[in-house]
Amino acid sequence: MSVADRPKAWTSEFRQPRNSAAEAKGSIHDDATAAKLGFKGGTVAGSIHMDQFVPGLLAFMGERWFEIGAMSLYFAQATVDAEAVQAQVEAGEDRCRLTMRNEAGAQICEGTASFGRDPESELARRLAAQTPADPEALRILKAMRVGEEHHGMPVRVEADYLAKSLERLTEPLPAYRDELVLPPSHVVHLAHQTRTRVLANSARPSVGLFGALEVEQFHGPLRAGVDYRARSKVLKLTESPKTENVWYEVVFTHPTDGPDLGRVLYLLRFMKASSPLWAS
Repeated sequence: MSVADRPKAWTSEFRQPRNSAAEAKGSIHDDATAAKLGFKGGTVAGSIHMDQFVPGLLAFMGERWFEIGAMSLYFAQATVDAEAVQAQVEAGEDRCRLTMRNEAGAQICEGTASFGRDPESELARRLAAQTPADPEALRILKAMRVGEEHHGMPVRVEADYLAKSLERLTEPLPAYRDELVLPPSHVVHLAHQTRTRVLANSARPSVGLFGALEVEQFHGPLRAGVDYRARSKVLKLTESPKTENVWYEVVFTHPTDGPDLGRVLYLLRFMKASSPLWAS
């Protein structure tokens, strides 16, 4: 991709993404649960912030981004319901640079966007740099294994689910409504339907949140109202003083056969303070 002959930057208006999962009691999106873990309120899912970058990416890359585009975001700070944030896309020779800040200027996330698989994407670089956790240091994710795979998982986003969600999307683009193209947040939703199986060996109760997300489309766009099959693989387990973390990918195909259509890469952080296994 070369965007040298185009405008160098695009900046969105301030938007106020909604916490659409606020009623999910016991999750990081629930005000009471989030407050107990030191957050200022129930958090807006990081996947929702991805949608705010799309108009800028289309301005630089065109509609082809829906077919073979990628977005890779690392989240530095969570936001709460209706907290105003602004997205910026800066053009580069090989990839675009993405940043989001709130009205106080605090960085919410940073990342990259490109055509195709990018070995220098935000998450590709961060994943490679992560030190694997000592298995003895894990409690919530102790039973999970790097290389663990699941196959043949059916996934689908219904057209009426997409239509209803457009009412709260910060950027309800015509392609979503007219062509049933899945916004990045909904590609993540498609992948998240595998979470029960992928995380079956994680200890409960525990509260997790998105630490980073990467969405790629190889033969897109992925659409609502279509049946897909998904496979997953655990790539790395890491930990920090406050969290246990799992990196895993979900890859989409047609139900019968054919090429890989798209992929979501997750960094999920599980709060140690949310688990009785870490009770002092």
